[in-house]
Amino acid sequence: MVLLAFLAILASLGSALFFMLRGDRKPAANNEHDGQRMARMLAWRVALSIALLLAWKLGYIQPTGLPAA
Repeated sequence: MVLLAFLAILASLGSALFFMLRGDRKPAANNEHDGQRMARMLAWRVALSIALLLAWKLGYIQPTGLPAA
């Protein structure tokens, strides 16, 4: 569950990066649409991160306690 959430966070970051980099080669009207899509993907990343934090705070996710060494 947690691994899927982290993968979804990375996927949303990657897609936001894609829309940000792709915007330079297109006309101005399409750049605005790409900017909206980039903002939407970044909003998804924030929402997923908050959901993961809330799941931990509410006790749905427990740390495993693996030793650092």
